[in-house]
Amino acid sequence: MTTVKAAAGRRRAALAAGAAAGALLTLTSVAAAPAQAAGYRYWSFWESSGGKPWAYATQGPATARPAEGDVIGFRFAISNGTADTSLPSGAPDFTGICGAVEKKDGSKRVAVVVDFGGPADAPPGETPPAKPVVVGCAQVREDATGAEALATVAKPLRYDGAAMLCGIAGYPARGCGEQVAEDASKPSAAPSASSAPAASTAGEERGGPSFGVLAGGAAVLALGGAAIWKARRRG
Repeated sequence: MTTVKAAAGRRRAALAAGAAAGALLTLTSVAAAPAQAAGYRYWSFWESSGGKPWAYATQGPATARPAEGDVIGFRFAISNGTADTSLPSGAPDFTGICGAVEKKDGSKRVAVVVDFGGPADAPPGETPPAKPVVVGCAQVREDATGAEALATVAKPLRYDGAAMLCGIAGYPARGCGEQVAEDASKPSAAPSASSAPAASTAGEERGGPSFGVLAGGAAVLALGGAAIWKARRRG
């Protein structure tokens, strides 16, 4: 009888060990597998102050309030996230855009660059405007937002119910931040270092395993180890 119990215990231990090994293999495969994330087609918002290069805006144009001498840019493109969002093609050159516009009291001058992207970025059935990049100097009141400055250069603007900017100067005519197939989500221009995601999320943006996946796998392994220990005790 003791021999039978010992054999049964060994079998239970072997099964538990196999389950734990399988969990480890699954975890390893998940960690090593590249993410197959699709991209999104939308208008990205950029800022430049004091002659600095484009920087991905930290808030939307409806709440951002550029100062006198700032440049704001908008780019329509397909992106997997801020790390590969295409920059506006035009340089953030305030002097070149607003140099000939005299500042008036109680107002500010904001240079605006609108890049409609290329054919690869266009939604199905739509074509980018014949003039791919539009620039203009917006002279607006001192507390005006980026959206108000944009509206003086390229209107009409189209928003969705969540106040997301969906269309500029009628382009695109439909859709708003829709997901696209993976093979269409390649950026059409080199990304800027300033548009890289924060360190806390960079791993997930690059397709690495998230903390939740690793923590979940560790819990599975811990349970597998406990099962082996219990099986041995019963043996």
